[in-house]
Amino acid sequence: MVTAFAVTMFFSCKNNFEEVKKIGVSENEPIGIAENINLKYTDSGRVTANLRSPKMLDFTNREFAYNEFPEGITLYLFDEQNQKSTVISDYAIVYDKTGLVDMQGNVVLASATNDTLYADQLYYDQNKEWLFTNQAVTFKTGRDRINGTGFDSDVKFKQAQVLEIDGIITLDE
Repeated sequence: MVTAFAVTMFFSCKNNFEEVKKIGVSENEPIGIAENINLKYTDSGRVTANLRSPKMLDFTNREFAYNEFPEGITLYLFDEQNQKSTVISDYAIVYDKTGLVDMQGNVVLASATNDTLYADQLYYDQNKEWLFTNQAVTFKTGRDRINGTGFDSDVKFKQAQVLEIDGIITLDE
């Protein structure tokens, strides 16, 4: 009888210990809050991206871990020649497992060659160094202003495509 009671106590304590570990951490709350952050992403010692934000909420305690930037971000992207493109947005989420950055609200991307993209939402795949969206965009390059309902490009704009386009496009004769 004493053994049965001791075994019951042991298993009860284990379950209670798991509950005690959760005290003070709501599943809907971040496990950390950071202010004035400056994150640098590198590949083989070369900085490929630099993300800055006034505030970051850490939700890495979730099954699908992410970091949220409720006050927006400034993201600098660097190519192999260290030329910088800049992306700003009002809000962003970075998903840890996929390396995807989801930028939303007044997204502006300015390339090193002064090409500029305006969108309501833009994704950046850190692993592939690729930008894309299926939302409305405006792309300004030189004298051209191209409107479309999607965008797909490498970070250098060498393979930039605006989907379902209209706008002002200059043609050489």
